[in-house]
Amino acid sequence: MSINEAVEHDARSSAQAQYDLVLRGERILTTAGISAREIGVRDGKIVAIEPLGNNLQGERVIDVGADEVLLPGLVDTHVHVNEPGRTEWEGFESATKAAAAGGVTTIIDMPLNTIPPTVNLEALEIKKAAAQPKAYVNIGFWGGAIPGNKENLRELHDAGVFGFKCFLLHSGVDEFPSLTVDEMEEDMEVLKSFDSLMIVHAEDSSAIDHAPEAQGDQYDRFLKSRPRGAENVAIAQVIERARWTGVRAHVLHLSSSDALAMIKTAKSDGVKITVETCPHYLTLLAEEIPNGATAYKCCPPIREASNRELLWKGLEEGIIDCIVSDHSPSTIDLKDVENGDFGVAWGGVASLQLGLPLIWTEAQKRGIALEQVVQWMAVKPAELAGLKHKGSIALGNDADFALFAPEDAFVVDVKKLHHKNPISPYHGKTLAGVVRRSIIAGNDVDFATPNGKLIRRGEA
Repeated sequence: MSINEAVEHDARSSAQAQYDLVLRGERILTTAGISAREIGVRDGKIVAIEPLGNNLQGERVIDVGADEVLLPGLVDTHVHVNEPGRTEWEGFESATKAAAAGGVTTIIDMPLNTIPPTVNLEALEIKKAAAQPKAYVNIGFWGGAIPGNKENLRELHDAGVFGFKCFLLHSGVDEFPSLTVDEMEEDMEVLKSFDSLMIVHAEDSSAIDHAPEAQGDQYDRFLKSRPRGAENVAIAQVIERARWTGVRAHVLHLSSSDALAMIKTAKSDGVKITVETCPHYLTLLAEEIPNGATAYKCCPPIREASNRELLWKGLEEGIIDCIVSDHSPSTIDLKDVENGDFGVAWGGVASLQLGLPLIWTEAQKRGIALEQVVQWMAVKPAELAGLKHKGSIALGNDADFALFAPEDAFVVDVKKLHHKNPISPYHGKTLAGVVRRSIIAGNDVDFATPNGKLIRRGEA
C-alpha cells in the first residue's frame, strides 16, 4: 500500500469500540460539502457524522489519505450487463467488478441485450438468479415495455423493478421490439396508475430513414445518418405524451443539445421529465474520431465540439439532471474493428469503470467542483431511481463509499480494466482522478468475495 493510500487500523481488541467502522479525514464529502469529519458505521448504515477530532471508536478505522476525498458511492442507473444470454459481451462478475473499481457501488441493469429480456416476472427471476452470486456491488433492475407485455408491467413493478424502458426505434436486438408513440402513451397510462417511471430511448426512425446521403469519412457518414433531428422529434413526443398522461418520464442518453430548450420549457411547465447524458457525449468529439475507429460508435452518436459545450451548459443550468454510463459493451468482433465499418459495428461504449475520472478530467477544465460532479453522478441518479438511502453521505444512509484521489492521474489501459472485452475509445488517454477503494455497507470490495446485494424499488 502506497503512502498516499488510506491506512486502516484494526482495533478489534478495543473494548471501547462503538462502531463497526469509523472513517475519518480532512476531506469528506457530506451533504454539507467537503470538510474534516469522522463517520461512524453500524450494521451497514451511517449512524454518526462528527467533526474530525472527536475520536470515534470503531472495530475498524480507515484514515482517509491526505490526497484523498471520501465520496458517497456513485450510482449508475444505465448499465447493460447482458447476462444471461450474451455473457460473452459482459456479465455480472466483470461488470460489477468494473463498477467497484470505478467507485460505483450501485448499478441498475437494463432489460435488454439479455436473453430473455426483462419483460415479465419469469425473466426477472432468471436474471436475479444469475446476478446474486456475482454481485460485487448492489444491483437493481429496470423492466422492459414492449408490444404485448402491458399485462406484465404491474407484476414487474410489484416485484421491485425501478421503472420501464422502451425504444421508439429498433433496439438493436430483435427480442426487444420498439413501441410506437401511441403504444408508449398507452403504457404510460398504465405506469401512471401505480406511479412508475417510463425511461425512453428517444430517436425517431422516420427521421433517420430520411437522413440525406452524406459524403466524407466513415464517422462523418455515420454521424449524419443519425441526425439531431431524430432525437429532437422523439424527445418532443416523449414530452407531450408525458404532459398528457401525467406520468414520470426520463430521456436516456441525451446527445442533441438542440433539445435542451424544449426540455427546459417542459420542466418549467410542470411536466414530470428528467434527462441524463453520458461521459462519451461530454468528453469525446466527432471532429477527433479517427476514420474507422468503431470503438467510438454509439447511438445516438458522439457529436461536434459546439454540441458538447452546450451539453455541459445544460448540466450546469439543471436542464440535464444526471450523468450515467450507458455502459453497452460487446465483443471485439461485433465492433468490426478490422474493417472499421460504422454501418455494421455494434453501437455502444464501455465506460463503467472510467466514468468518474472521465467527468472529473473535463469538469476541472471548466472550473466545476468535485461536489457538483458527485451531484450529477451519485445524488441525482439515486433520486431518479428513488434510492432514498444511497448517493450521499448522510445519517441513516447506506455506508457505501468511494475513496478518490482527485489530484492523481493514470493512463487508460484496456487490458487492466475489469470490462470483459478490451476495447475502449479511451485507451491511451490520460485521466485525472484515481479511485483507490470502494466500500459497500461498511465492507471493502476485495474483488474476491461478492458482497453486493440485489435491491428493489422502495427498499433501498
